[in-house]
Amino acid sequence: MCRFLAYHGEPVYLDELVCAPTHSLVHQSLHATEAQTETNGDGFGIGWYGDRPEPGLYRDVRPAWSDENLRSLSRQIRARTFFAHVRAATGTATTRANCHPFAHGRHLFMHNGQIGGYPRIRRRLEALIPDALYEARQGTTDSEALFLLALAHGLERDPVGAMAASLSVARGLMREAEIDEPLRFTAVLTNGESLTAYRWACDGRPPSLYWRQTATGLAVVSEPIDGRRAGWSEVPKGGTLLACPGEPVRVVGPEAAGFRAAA
Repeated sequence: MCRFLAYHGEPVYLDELVCAPTHSLVHQSLHATEAQTETNGDGFGIGWYGDRPEPGLYRDVRPAWSDENLRSLSRQIRARTFFAHVRAATGTATTRANCHPFAHGRHLFMHNGQIGGYPRIRRRLEALIPDALYEARQGTTDSEALFLLALAHGLERDPVGAMAASLSVARGLMREAEIDEPLRFTAVLTNGESLTAYRWACDGRPPSLYWRQTATGLAVVSEPIDGRRAGWSEVPKGGTLLACPGEPVRVVGPEAAGFRAAA
């Protein structure tokens, strides 16, 4: 499984969260403590919002711990909203196009988990992505396919309902194919202004997800980057975190989010 970090708040240099902390994301790329695999060395990526409405991206197949460009860029890039992700591949190729986060228009998306038995339903799932969005597909991952399918279901207007609908479609295809492996979905989405984080799995065992809000900003992480759980809140299984401009951060349960129907 992968590890990731999302931040939204007052502008900070990326290295303050991605590289510097005791249990930073770069450290987790070698020594994750709450993942099925300790090492996440199948590439990495960062996405950030600067002065333009669309996010910038830097992704590579090198392990995060050995990429000097990542450290250099992180020391120079200052952003109000950014994503960072280290990848442990679950069956698709280690290519730059398969590294998270994925971008489309103003949106950034990254995922930790997998669609069980994905090769058996990949063709049918991809066939449900409209041509205009399928043209944007660069890689082969289930994560990118879910992102594009959710865009087709109205992700820009309803990030929770559209994602629940997409997961329901994937679960339906899995049942038709008689796939017993689980669908696990811990993910974060942003348009640069709002942020939505999901933690769901059909077997009740979603990857970990924590959040912490301070006076300066909101951080959403796979594992606490300071190595301590104190001060961090865990998004409950089946829960969705919603951070919208002008509103307090809130976490809703599976019924309110619509994920119960996707099971």
